[in-house]
Amino acid sequence: MATLGLGNQSEVADLLAKAKNLHSRVLFVLMAFVIYRLGTHIPLPGVDVVALASFQSHLQSGLFGLFNMFSGGAFSRMAVFALNIMPYITASIIIQLLAASYPSLGELRKEGEVGRRKLNQYTRYLTVVLALVQGFGLASGIQHQTANVGGELMPLVANPGLAFQLQTALTICAGSLFMMWLGEQINTRGIGNGISLLIFAGIVAEFPKTFMRIFELARTGSLSELIVLGIVIGAVAAILFIVFMETAIRKVAIQYPKRQGMFGNINTDSNHLPLKLNLAGVIPPIFASALLMVPVTLASYAPQSAWAQFVGQYLSPGHSIYLVVFVAMIIFFSYFYVATVSFNPQETAENLKKQGAFIPGIRPGESTAKYLDELATRLTTIGALYLAFVCAVPDLLHRDTTIPFYIGGTSLLIIVSVTIDTVARIQSALIAQKYESLLKRAGGKGAGVGLLAGRRK
Repeated sequence: MATLGLGNQSEVADLLAKAKNLHSRVLFVLMAFVIYRLGTHIPLPGVDVVALASFQSHLQSGLFGLFNMFSGGAFSRMAVFALNIMPYITASIIIQLLAASYPSLGELRKEGEVGRRKLNQYTRYLTVVLALVQGFGLASGIQHQTANVGGELMPLVANPGLAFQLQTALTICAGSLFMMWLGEQINTRGIGNGISLLIFAGIVAEFPKTFMRIFELARTGSLSELIVLGIVIGAVAAILFIVFMETAIRKVAIQYPKRQGMFGNINTDSNHLPLKLNLAGVIPPIFASALLMVPVTLASYAPQSAWAQFVGQYLSPGHSIYLVVFVAMIIFFSYFYVATVSFNPQETAENLKKQGAFIPGIRPGESTAKYLDELATRLTTIGALYLAFVCAVPDLLHRDTTIPFYIGGTSLLIIVSVTIDTVARIQSALIAQKYESLLKRAGGKGAGVGLLAGRRK
């Protein structure tokens, strides 16, 4: 923090003690986490909890593990937050794809805050539809399932039928909408990105259980000590690699017009435009995971059909088809998100031109926009390959080992990225607090000087 102009540790501690607004924001996020975790333990009405406890292993493997990972274990417990925020994320993907395809929707993004509100409204409406569809499919998939409890087969749902399906769909929809609202409240009253923080909280909450499972497998001999050591070393190496890639930037040199100095010399101000190596951030893996859940939702309507068998066999983590589709989606969404949301070369070039700034050797205007577009494309290529590598390598390791699904590239990527982003926001808040206190002191001194001058007169 000292490198960011916050001073030494004592000054940072003093700033933290005085940042009352930051305290309230962090406390709000923590309270939101508590509410979220409570919701992940409230079971759906009509589901037999005893039978579900024996059936949970089926809901924690394969592609269901994706649901379970993003829901913080709520899916395997069939809780009211079983789908977490995933319907909202899927709706956001669809709206962004439509906005890129249809000019009428694309124009809304250029209308500033008003257009953004309309797109958010469309996203919320679509979230309701998707949550109802996914909730109905979830109810259809579990209402005829049975579990072996003490040698006796017990149904997961005591009274299956249309009433249970409608009840579950409405409950799941209400839970997803509440999660969407909670994420928006974190954006407004907390600190950090609300949607990312909720996913982060769900993944982190399940980590202790994952570590306990690893140690239990090692104790029983299912995992050798060498494999456990390899998991620890691999996880640490992956975290260090992700931190390096997420904080790496490409500095684009920028110069401002020459101006006359006090003694007749000509001064040239130079600066740089920082571009992240991974311009897309953690969004592509989340988008890819959300879309891969769609086939599972469709297959849940007819779990005994050939389509459901195909999805369960070939679109599960560890299978080659799943891996190819997952990597292809990550690469596609990396380019798509950068091109449509994350970075606008034309707008950046226009802003530089208005400020009178230019990139050395590049003409302002269209030439600058073209140069920035080519640079962003090269950076996106590196970022997309990095994301695909981080998410794919752990999936390859799952084929030959019994490593729990939570030790995955996507989960580590989300945890590290959200942590870096949240810490950066806290540091920015502390810097703003420091400058605000300096301005208050300067204002007080100015008032004192004016008062002394008045007395002398």
